[in-house]
Amino acid sequence: MSATSSAILAEKRLLVTGAAGFIGSNFCHYWLKNHPQGILAAYDVLSYAGNHHNLDGLESHPGFHFVQGDINDAALVESSLRAHDINVIVHFAAESHVDRSIHDPDAFIQTNIVGTHTLLKMAKSLWLDGPEGPVPHRFHHISTDEVYGTLGPKDPAFREDTPYAPNSPYAASKAGSDHLVRAYQHTYGLSTTTSNCSNNYGPYHFPEKLIPLIIVNILHNKALPIYGDGQQIRDWLYVEDHCRGIVAILEQGREGESYNIGGCNEWANIDIVQLVCRKMDALFASNPRWSEQYPQAAPALGRNSEELIQYVRDRPGHDRRYAIDADKITRELAFEPAVDFPTGIQRTILWYLEHPQWWQQVMDGSYRHWLDTQYGAV
Repeated sequence: MSATSSAILAEKRLLVTGAAGFIGSNFCHYWLKNHPQGILAAYDVLSYAGNHHNLDGLESHPGFHFVQGDINDAALVESSLRAHDINVIVHFAAESHVDRSIHDPDAFIQTNIVGTHTLLKMAKSLWLDGPEGPVPHRFHHISTDEVYGTLGPKDPAFREDTPYAPNSPYAASKAGSDHLVRAYQHTYGLSTTTSNCSNNYGPYHFPEKLIPLIIVNILHNKALPIYGDGQQIRDWLYVEDHCRGIVAILEQGREGESYNIGGCNEWANIDIVQLVCRKMDALFASNPRWSEQYPQAAPALGRNSEELIQYVRDRPGHDRRYAIDADKITRELAFEPAVDFPTGIQRTILWYLEHPQWWQQVMDGSYRHWLDTQYGAV
């Protein structure tokens, strides 16, 4: 570990952007559980995918502070950094749903590229350009495997040196933000690291994404939409494992480096949906509580959940396969995923079954209308 990294981790003063989103909120819970003496400022605009209830239970922590704000608001970013003497930014905030990026790319450019640049400018101003001169700091940027493009069935998995080839407005906007982070490291000397992760799943996952959408639709006895032939392949990573990987980078990662965080766990979409269906049916069969709580669920009505599968028109430019080569983070930082996919899926399903108040709240009327528009009233 470098002297700079040691100084940062000894003080633990984090600003986490996108803190009320899926991965950001899981990271906040994980960090404060494992660093109880730390300072963490949770920064989130609370858009449709940011839910303050994702942070429930953290308000009583003496080092936790919540800031509602847009990362494009330079003045608020600066004041938040100063108020808590922040020396580490963990940047999750992003528009992330590919379907939305196809229909409304402007929001993705504004948040993912312009917003990231705003954060970088404020970090440089406070950490490099202040009257005391450079101070120990770290800007960690969360990216995605989608910046690398798509793979054929036999192609080797994405490495950190794989050329960027984004195929959607979302992926292009994330690629742009990655390049800005790199530029601030090389041009100005800002201490940065970047992680490119595979698909995450787990608690607090917003129901526009595949796994929670399937779970919730089974509970409503609604169609399970599968794009195209369902053979699109993704690498899946349990969200707590992702959080562990980020902490490993903050503690031991080399400045200016990128690290792929993968689950080493490739699944075709249709196989995932069928796995969720089987596990849901088994849970309902083994515990009558679930049929009592969810009387409209397919298994409560005596249906096999797989009967709900419905193939829909593929989305434009749908990448066929993503796969992460995570050898670098394993070799350099001794990080490996701890949760296998069947175990993680079981945990995820049970979390949604046990927290209906959470997903019912986030799936308000306007959001349900959007889903119906995208997937044909599913």
